[in-house]
Amino acid sequence: MGSVSDVGDSWGLSCLDFGRETCGHLQAAERREWLVTNGLGGYACGTVANLLTRRYHGLLIAALAPPLGRTLMLTKLDETVGYVGRDYPLFANRWAGDALEPTGFQHIECFHLEGTTPVWTFACADALLRKRIWMEAGANTTYVWYELVRASAPLTLSIKAIVNYRDHHATTQADDWAMRLEPVEAGLGVTAFDGAVPFYLLRDKGDVVTRHTWYRGYMLAMEEARGLDGRDDHLYAGRFQAELRPGDSLTIIATTEREASLDPRAAHGRRQSYERRLLERSDGQRMPDNPARGVPDWQRHLVLAADQFIVNRDSLESPDGRTVVAGYPWFGDWGRDTMISLPGLTLTTGRHAVAERILRTFSHFVDRGMVPNRFPDHGGKTEYNTADATLWYVEALRAYVAATQDESLVRDLFPVLRGIIDWHEQGTRFNIGLDADDGLLYAGESGVQLTWMDAKVDDWVVTPRIGKPVEINALWYNALRIAADLARLVGDPSDYYEAMADSACRGFSRFWNEEAGYCYDVIDGPDGDDPALRPNQLLAVSLTHCALTGDQQRAVVDVCARELLTSYGLRSLAPGEPGYVACYSGDLQERDGAYHQGTVWGWLIGPFVAAHLRVYGDPGRAASFLEPFAQHLRDHAVGSISEIFDGDPPFTPRGCVAQAWSVAEVLRALQLVERALAESTGAQTDEG
Repeated sequence: MGSVSDVGDSWGLSCLDFGRETCGHLQAAERREWLVTNGLGGYACGTVANLLTRRYHGLLIAALAPPLGRTLMLTKLDETVGYVGRDYPLFANRWAGDALEPTGFQHIECFHLEGTTPVWTFACADALLRKRIWMEAGANTTYVWYELVRASAPLTLSIKAIVNYRDHHATTQADDWAMRLEPVEAGLGVTAFDGAVPFYLLRDKGDVVTRHTWYRGYMLAMEEARGLDGRDDHLYAGRFQAELRPGDSLTIIATTEREASLDPRAAHGRRQSYERRLLERSDGQRMPDNPARGVPDWQRHLVLAADQFIVNRDSLESPDGRTVVAGYPWFGDWGRDTMISLPGLTLTTGRHAVAERILRTFSHFVDRGMVPNRFPDHGGKTEYNTADATLWYVEALRAYVAATQDESLVRDLFPVLRGIIDWHEQGTRFNIGLDADDGLLYAGESGVQLTWMDAKVDDWVVTPRIGKPVEINALWYNALRIAADLARLVGDPSDYYEAMADSACRGFSRFWNEEAGYCYDVIDGPDGDDPALRPNQLLAVSLTHCALTGDQQRAVVDVCARELLTSYGLRSLAPGEPGYVACYSGDLQERDGAYHQGTVWGWLIGPFVAAHLRVYGDPGRAASFLEPFAQHLRDHAVGSISEIFDGDPPFTPRGCVAQAWSVAEVLRALQLVERALAESTGAQTDEG
């Protein structure tokens, strides 16, 4: 018997793997999720248990208007192995009423990641069947590849294709919906209704039989837990079947492309080659003098996770545009998240050209001196309700120039930067504008959420923060110093920006709360100054240009470390503050009420590590704050980092299972630590 399991053996990256201790126990297996993406905004995701728990779970969620228009097409494949007179269902379904039938996860021998590719090995008596899932880069195409690794007799693999055609945010009540199913070469074509984009279910061998049977009443446990509609219907569209002998394989391809390749080895090779190039580029960036010295495998997994968020956003002005999906499975691209994430996702991984494309792409959307907050999923007007995304854009440009010394981009974008400063000085949307009395930015009006603490339920803005928020003004001061630096670089006068920065620096002293020993969160608000202990003040220490004194910087880091720091990021509100919520759970109103009221945010570990390094200069200690993320990669979305966590131990992961700025800021913090270590080692060598 020849082995066919050697495709991934030369991967060179230790895998995140789980055996029966996890896979065979429903609670453990269904809480762990996997994710694959295609660079267009399309994705596939599900649970290790192969059980649907979210409306977003599916094997082909195609981006029909990249990076949005995400549409569920192939929901799942229900596999049954017939072997030596016995049937082994490998899938699982939870039905309305909480009935679980069948329980195929009991046959999972092990699960691991091969790069970003999830791999299951099923044990049916003495037979081992391996399954891999990945997407073709740049195409709405998913491959599901089955290989019979070991058996003492042939087996029959029978697969039911369960389909849909709906927005990934929705659920389905089928009623009398009749899809058009028709045979095509190598498989089955599906047209959900007139005007729908056709998609195809193809196979490389075996038989296919068309069916049209609605399966009604799938129960989605995670949606019910979130207070949302947890019932869904899906269509059994066809059955694929093949006999396999040891060494044989069967591939099912779900695609919007009629001519998709039917060669799984070639397709899998393309995916592996693509990911190896990502790792090689990143290793060379992080260890330029000695790439072979090695980067810990958990950190290399983060490099692959980072790539999943970088997607196309083409336009007439930017035909090769790039942007960042804020989080999977439900977020699109947001300006704030994109700019905060840009350095970690691109610059730390050696993808400078991608960073340039993102900056150029968003320059075409700057309007009245503002970068968009988000692009709606279903078209409509671009939303500009953000006071910080634009200032993060300036910081992202600074980081790019520092990494590349690319003066040409600065020359191209400096008019945009000049316009940003001018509009903020004269005033722009939502009462965002300069207060000439203290050189600070005021922002906000009733009913609008403008900072990253942006939860809103109907007309309720949970944390309005109207006035002068501390991080907005830390970013404003930083942006003015950057504008002066870049003006000198392109030969423009810098005096005006320097004078504005000096004024902002003097005004920033108003944020210091002498009695508390740290910064006010907001000053000059409708109710005066807000002394709530929040992590926003860390940006006044972590950004390149800092307006606080050395003693004040240390005090901010210390209070955040003692009251806000957790294993996976920082709390959004200190536990002793009024309104603190320890657990992010319940319906939409309860969850949004907790979102910034104590919930831990993973991305804040980046500013914390940067600030800690600035104050204490201890890279070893700073690195220790990042170590828990190595274990977190084994939870929630395996191989990635969650959006948020509960405020109290054990800091259960919540929200999006994979969040761009969480991954990005851990990568950026790791780079900061590495550079600090290199500098300290060099200094010790010089002294020696």
